[in-house]
Amino acid sequence: MVYSLGEPLRASASGSPCCVDALSFRAAHKRAPRPALPPSERTGTLATGVYYAPISQILETPSVTAVSVDLSVPLGRLRLANPILVASGTFGYAREMAGLVDLGRLGGIVPKTITPQPRGGNAPWRTVETTGGMLNSIGLDNDGIEAFIAHHLPYLGSLPAPTIVSIAGHDLNEFTEMAARLDGLPGVAAIELNVSCPNVSGGVDFGVDPAMCRKVVEGARRATSLPILAKLTPNVADIASVARAAADGGADAISAVNTCLGMAVNWRKRKPILGNGVGGLSGPAIKPIALRCVYQVAQAVSIPVVGIGGIATIDDVMEFLVAGASAVQIGTANFYNPTATITILDALPAAVAELGAERIIDIVGSLKRPSPASPIVPISPAPHTTSKTH
Repeated sequence: MVYSLGEPLRASASGSPCCVDALSFRAAHKRAPRPALPPSERTGTLATGVYYAPISQILETPSVTAVSVDLSVPLGRLRLANPILVASGTFGYAREMAGLVDLGRLGGIVPKTITPQPRGGNAPWRTVETTGGMLNSIGLDNDGIEAFIAHHLPYLGSLPAPTIVSIAGHDLNEFTEMAARLDGLPGVAAIELNVSCPNVSGGVDFGVDPAMCRKVVEGARRATSLPILAKLTPNVADIASVARAAADGGADAISAVNTCLGMAVNWRKRKPILGNGVGGLSGPAIKPIALRCVYQVAQAVSIPVVGIGGIATIDDVMEFLVAGASAVQIGTANFYNPTATITILDALPAAVAELGAERIIDIVGSLKRPSPASPIVPISPAPHTTSKTH
């Protein structure tokens, strides 16, 4: 049986494998179907009995000339070996992906968001495939902070890549108490404040009000000496003002952005498809929105920005870096291409060198600003002439 993040895969009607939550996205990304192999080369099977080549043979890594590029990046007081991280909620607690990804090569790991108490999450359906992405309404399903510390943190702490723990609270006190609980624990490199989850009651309140966002960050800042990242929502009119509030509250970096609020409808039943009615849209569909947010935030604050949203290829990464992101988090791509991070890391030095840089920090925010619009000059109408017919 093939697994993705602990969920068994099944075969679609076409015979190609797809996740039980419909996260294959092969059609959207024009990926070729996995070729059948002769018996001598078979390494696995799906429930249908159809054999496929190992994923390493399908996801080709482009050959690049070895170049010397410094990929290290600072996120405030947190220094990463490279800018490629995995996003919360898309990589489990890392253990689930160990058989597919060389975890030691990642710049950082952001495990699934945790809350003070266990949460069962939202009613199904929880995920829906959309054009160019997916909607999710998981509802922060997790076992709580104490279970995380006891069962997941020891493993995460044993990995070479730093762990940035994502936390979410129902009120200001819960954020502060969780930050205090994690302070000084071995294996915790930083904290990401999830003030932007759209799938829980009150989940985005802290991220849409600059004053409230600042209070959450200030409370966490007083409670811990760990570096703090504030993860913002794109579902606001002015994300720059919220980013400035987070920076003023003591955040070391800004993570931008969480998912965009969306909806899927079954018109025949005249009902929403998601059990919660609405959910968070992620994947390639939101990349232009995320890119715009990163650019605006980078212009508004002096602290580093971590870009999130629709990033799946080396070109996506480079776009976010030159737009102002010091690092990026790969999210939805982990579902349909679990080794996307490694493919990107393999291509990153050559891409940076292509811009004539020897350090990745030299290209961060190097996007050329658009020229000011030229004044509109009225065009005088051409003189009216009358033609004569003879």
